[in-house]
Amino acid sequence: MSDLPLLTSPLLDLPGVRHAFFTRQGGVSQGIYASLNVGVGSNDDPAAVAENRRRCAARLGGELVTAYQVHSPTALVADGPWPAGPPQADAVVSATPGVICGALSADCAPILLADPEARVVAAAHAGWKGALTGVAEAAIARMETLGARRERIRAAVGPCIAPASYEVGLEYVARFTEADPAYARFFTAGETPDKRQFDLPGFVLARLRAAGIGACEWIGRDTCAEEDLFFSNRRAFKAGEPDYGRLLSAIVLA
Repeated sequence: MSDLPLLTSPLLDLPGVRHAFFTRQGGVSQGIYASLNVGVGSNDDPAAVAENRRRCAARLGGELVTAYQVHSPTALVADGPWPAGPPQADAVVSATPGVICGALSADCAPILLADPEARVVAAAHAGWKGALTGVAEAAIARMETLGARRERIRAAVGPCIAPASYEVGLEYVARFTEADPAYARFFTAGETPDKRQFDLPGFVLARLRAAGIGACEWIGRDTCAEEDLFFSNRRAFKAGEPDYGRLLSAIVLA
């Protein structure tokens, strides 16, 4: 599907690497899942989800490998499809050409990483919990076991919920500042005294930089606010919808 809509990052425009932040457009799903829902954990028609995933894999050229995401700091290496089905993890790492490392999201931050010299790539899923407990750092460490060096790694954070859309309670601030008081800078005043706006992409980028990734960026797209382009867990909840689709962010070695 050469015409399948996608977004990219200039940082990952690298020789021998293909990547994509897919939108919700270009698939076959219907209703609240319209149209490129790739979430096998959703209540969408499994045949539609399979076709959507096939289209994404064909667009990038390879075999899509995703994990059973559980908001963990676990990163696993894949050299092909999982033999016993998707394991629980939130980052997929590979040095095998044609293995498409994929991360699913619907407000959480997808992270795509690449060391073009070592030819190692990764895709990570970072919600607030995974970001706080170290999923980005786990992906980087796993990449290093395959020969990557963090000073060469480039990373791009894809479409996710932006600070203006991400209102949280004071208990979130407490969780983060308990880990590091300096994390208070990622929270700004909300509409009421008991609410704050959380900067998830800013936090993820700060963690990447602290881990030694100098070349990193957020592509600056808000999944919650841009309904035509993205699925959003928070938007679906506010609308009273029973479920929501999942977006795919993916990277592969050519």
